[in-house]
Amino acid sequence: MYKHILVPVDLNDESFADKAVEHAVWLAGQTGATLHLLTALPGIHNSMVQSYFPEDAARQMKQDVRNNLKAFAERIVPEGVAYDLSVAEGKPYKAIVKTADSLGCDLIVMPSHKRSKANKLIIGSVASKVLEQSKINVLIMKPQG
Repeated sequence: MYKHILVPVDLNDESFADKAVEHAVWLAGQTGATLHLLTALPGIHNSMVQSYFPEDAARQMKQDVRNNLKAFAERIVPEGVAYDLSVAEGKPYKAIVKTADSLGCDLIVMPSHKRSKANKLIIGSVASKVLEQSKINVLIMKPQG
């Protein structure tokens, strides 16, 4: 049924991503799909942002994030489940939708933060924006409790 499943991972709150990854691993086991773990960095190549960092800082930051994502994957994805890693730049919801399109994913599995309605009005919800913008199915894992 599924061949490519994208799972966005917030490395600042790995425990938040665990349930989505665990469910995606289960789905991949049932369907033989490849998991694509993604984390998004803010626009580090934005000219205004770049002016505050040494020339090589963006490349090093991206490599450090990739290493952290790899360590996360090695801890949570069991042996025998195919996966790859992506580090994208920009707004998280745009990076998720763009990466899903470019990789030919047929499902996005992502967690949803438990936020108040007022908080969502002010800052928006990445999950709701992905749901709105995505051309493919999106499975949103609600927080427990």
